[in-house]
Amino acid sequence: MAGYHTRWTRPDVQADDPERIAIREALAFGKALYDRRTDLGLTVAQLAARANMPEDEIECIEEGGTEPTVALLRHLAAALDADVRLTPGRDVGSLWFEAHAA
Repeated sequence: MAGYHTRWTRPDVQADDPERIAIREALAFGKALYDRRTDLGLTVAQLAARANMPEDEIECIEEGGTEPTVALLRHLAAALDADVRLTPGRDVGSLWFEAHAA
């Protein structure tokens, strides 16, 4: 931000900036994983064991520190007994894990 004594101006934010898109997708991924894990009543350690992944990697994903890849989504969906659902948006709520149909 540039300051002009009593007035601050903000630079225009580019909504389609690739870095911002990646951040929003990572946050949506983390929230989806957290929501499904807690719906199942699993701890981070239990999910890590199911997915054969380190606990800190699960925590990193849930904190929005990992961009989703198709391979990782498939791997975690299998560990969560779920399907992956996506909508056209890139914000929180645009990606979720849905329980397999009975």
